[in-house]
Amino acid sequence: MDFLQALSVWALPVLFAITLHEAAHGYAALRFGDDTALRAGRISLNPLRHVDPIGTVILPGMLLLLSNGAIMFGFAKPVPVDFSRLNNPKRDMVWVALAGPGANLFMALVAAVGLHLSGLIGGDTASEWVTRNLQNAIVINALLAVFNMIPIPPLDGGRVAVGILPTRAAIALSRVEPVGIFIVLGVLFLLPQVGLDPFGAIIWPGAESLIRFVALVTGHRMADLV
Repeated sequence: MDFLQALSVWALPVLFAITLHEAAHGYAALRFGDDTALRAGRISLNPLRHVDPIGTVILPGMLLLLSNGAIMFGFAKPVPVDFSRLNNPKRDMVWVALAGPGANLFMALVAAVGLHLSGLIGGDTASEWVTRNLQNAIVINALLAVFNMIPIPPLDGGRVAVGILPTRAAIALSRVEPVGIFIVLGVLFLLPQVGLDPFGAIIWPGAESLIRFVALVTGHRMADLV
């Protein structure tokens, strides 16, 4: 698959995945008392409001080029949330954090249901294109859900951990947030240089388990979804 072909079947799944993920955080925060995301215009299904030049454009494009269209991954601008304005900051932080991966799981389920209908589209080329988009939507949403649940802030899993840990441990973990994303990216991109593959050992197996769950719930075989 060349670059343009890969882009045509990955671009929409990635945009929808990151857009709804971020919008879900903002909507959950609003429900629990913080309207920061609403005032910033980030509770929106408009992808342009969530695009990060590096994470949404440059990184996915480089991955597609370097992998000859085999790998696609990206992220959006984080939705602003003022946790101090939540009704119960420590408890509600957990629900706000879980909203993003929860939205990804929901989108994976919707895409899997859509696969049952993709064969009804007229024309082999159109049907195949829609099928590939839906399959890629399932994969990218599963990957985003699992990746974001890594328990290191500012990832969602880190925020969940801060919300459920005892106060002293939560404060200690929250101090990692300014450098947390650099730690995660360093682990993912540097450890493979010394023979360790956290993506292959942790993230992809976790995503596969989530995809198996989606297949079970929607009446597919695993092979239908990837």
